[in-house]
Amino acid sequence: MAVVPLTLTISLCLVFTFVIFFLREHARGRLSSAERDSLLPLGEESPRLARQVSHDHNAPSGTTPAR
Repeated sequence: MAVVPLTLTISLCLVFTFVIFFLREHARGRLSSAERDSLLPLGEESPRLARQVSHDHNAPSGTTPAR
């Protein structure tokens, strides 16, 4: 019956690992959040501005206005 001590040992290791990670995350405080961390990869992109299209109501349909 060496399975019970092995199971208890592995379970306690998992519990201590969870507690360590929880305390480490809690110590970070309000510096970060899950929502902010999930958007970090988007911060590397350069912002792109949308082209402003001027609508000339006097132009015939299907043509673009001259610039």
